[in-house]
Amino acid sequence: MIRRPPTVVCYICGREYGTKSIAIHEPQCLKKWHNENNLLPIELRRSEPKKPEVRTITAKGFYDLDALNEAAWTNALSQLVPCDICGRTFLPDRLIVHQRSFCRPVGVSLTLWR
Repeated sequence: MIRRPPTVVCYICGREYGTKSIAIHEPQCLKKWHNENNLLPIELRRSEPKKPEVRTITAKGFYDLDALNEAAWTNALSQLVPCDICGRTFLPDRLIVHQRSFCRPVGVSLTLWR
């Protein structure tokens, strides 16, 4: 059985990175998050995501990676914004595209919407 190397979930974007790569990724991801957040309309801007603190330590003195990843994933999901029309959740920059191009109120045809 081949064992996969341990990965850590980014609390900002929700992607998985190696235990050594995450320290490089997180500052870059946060900078990208700030750049994208500043481009959004004021009503869609969010407060900066906070890194979850998981203090669960195993008997061997290591952090519980599963608990850390679960907290980071939950934090990443909290960044999603629901669509006012259909209720699906998106990152704020993708919500704008979704509402402009794909989502329509019930009963409205494409020809009437445009």
